[in-house]
Amino acid sequence: MASKDDTQAKAPPETRNVLQFLRSSKSGMKIRVGALNGKRVDYFKGKSAVKALLSPGYAKVKNVPKVTTEAEAEALLQSSIQYAFYLRVDRGAPTGSSTSPRHVTVVPQQQFAQDAYFVWLYEGSQWTTYAGGLLMVALMLAAVMFPLWPPAMRLGVWYLSIAMLGLLGAFFGLAIIRLIFYIITVVIASPGIWIFPQLFADVGVIESFIPFWEWDVPKKKTGKKKKAKAPVGANPEEQLANNGGAFIEEVGDESPEQSRPGSRSARVEEVPDVDS
Repeated sequence: MASKDDTQAKAPPETRNVLQFLRSSKSGMKIRVGALNGKRVDYFKGKSAVKALLSPGYAKVKNVPKVTTEAEAEALLQSSIQYAFYLRVDRGAPTGSSTSPRHVTVVPQQQFAQDAYFVWLYEGSQWTTYAGGLLMVALMLAAVMFPLWPPAMRLGVWYLSIAMLGLLGAFFGLAIIRLIFYIITVVIASPGIWIFPQLFADVGVIESFIPFWEWDVPKKKTGKKKKAKAPVGANPEEQLANNGGAFIEEVGDESPEQSRPGSRSARVEEVPDVDS
């Protein structure tokens, strides 16, 4: 029976490029962690792989089959199952608590579906892992062989370490000095003054030292007060009571003819005498 590596070696270059894209972080697929035969594995949902093949990132990959519809993506993923880069699984109960990885088991019928789950049997490109391992070994050998370094290199490392320790000591010294100064100003000039108030704030290096000092005044919460409105349809007496003794009547817009003042000419009327 052929092993997993032998089966994967039979995959065409285009299919391998597709699987390398799906296994990389460029695909944007949501990866879950499960347990297969007591071993932690990564698995994904079919719908996530289809979205990755239809994404703009996949269109930029070279030497891969063109995918424009979900049907083409499903057909490509179905044809890739035979090379054992991933297999369809059923998801079971968690291994421990509710947040623990779930048990997954390989199913006999390897048919691709968007609502199904698939376990990765392919680790992807490992060049970054190999490069990191070689770099770690090189650093360890360099540290062990430090006595054999040239005198100029050892002197440079000594100066660099002293500079780093001096910078760290200056930072802690500044923090202590600003705290002492704040305590003194709280006593003699309340509410106190902070030197470099943004020193421990989540800002950039330059912004940490701007401004130089600031009063320790708590920021006031500004909120707009809403004026209570009288209920619609209330009579003038109820509006007067609700508004605390003030009655405001809304007047609609009047036409120019209605708002024009009346004639100002004097008019004399005869009033009958009551006594007569």
